[in-house]
Amino acid sequence: MRIALALVSTLGLAAGCATTPTGRSQLLLVDERQAGAMGIEAFAQLRERGRIATDSRQRAHVECVTRALIAQLPADWQRLDWEVELFEDPAANAFALPGGKVGVNTGMLDLAADQDRLAAVIGHEVAHVVYRHGAERMSQQIVAQAGLSAAALLADARSPDNSRLLLGALGAGAQVGVLLPFSRHHETEADLEGQRLMARAGFDPAAALALWQAMDERGGARQATWLSTHPNPGGRIRALQEELPASRALFEQARAAGRQPQCRR
Repeated sequence: MRIALALVSTLGLAAGCATTPTGRSQLLLVDERQAGAMGIEAFAQLRERGRIATDSRQRAHVECVTRALIAQLPADWQRLDWEVELFEDPAANAFALPGGKVGVNTGMLDLAADQDRLAAVIGHEVAHVVYRHGAERMSQQIVAQAGLSAAALLADARSPDNSRLLLGALGAGAQVGVLLPFSRHHETEADLEGQRLMARAGFDPAAALALWQAMDERGGARQATWLSTHPNPGGRIRALQEELPASRALFEQARAAGRQPQCRR
């Protein structure tokens, strides 16, 4: 165990020093260029394998919302080669990848039926990119795997049976104690930053609450919160409600500045 901890500590010391836009310290063993290259490659594969939607009105609607949001990002992030794709898929899903690649399923347009709800969805996904959650998540997995590998070497020297037991215990501990809680934290950060971003772009931030309420109503049985990669729906709605007055002020400033998106389907 000491070997595992020493290896994890060494990796942590070697990590690049970084913080999120709100000042939270991040462990980044994967730099933004590496993460961006992987995101670009993954997006190309998704385009190759997926079914591209051909409805021009829907495509223009998604593009309009996305471009309005990107225009309110810090200048460095605006300079990414942002691309948007609409996939013919009934699953209510969307994503954004490092490198500035955004994908939306047509099924999401049924749930996010207007420009404001769609802005909440895409704003959330773009926030993951701006907060470098992809690179951070990969870095956490590298550290967790390094610890497990070192522990395996130690256990194998004693007994193969003990090795399997130890890896099983450490795997559960790493997953529940480290990786999943960070993922839930990422989701909360993306919720709140996405709400602020949509407000700065002139979309009604109250639509973020309506969106997650609709998702909650659509969802079925769920895992317990501590075994889920996403926050409890009630908790995320409360967090968005608490953030709403600040986002509402940003929204009013945006409207006063003439930012009034007209992204119609």
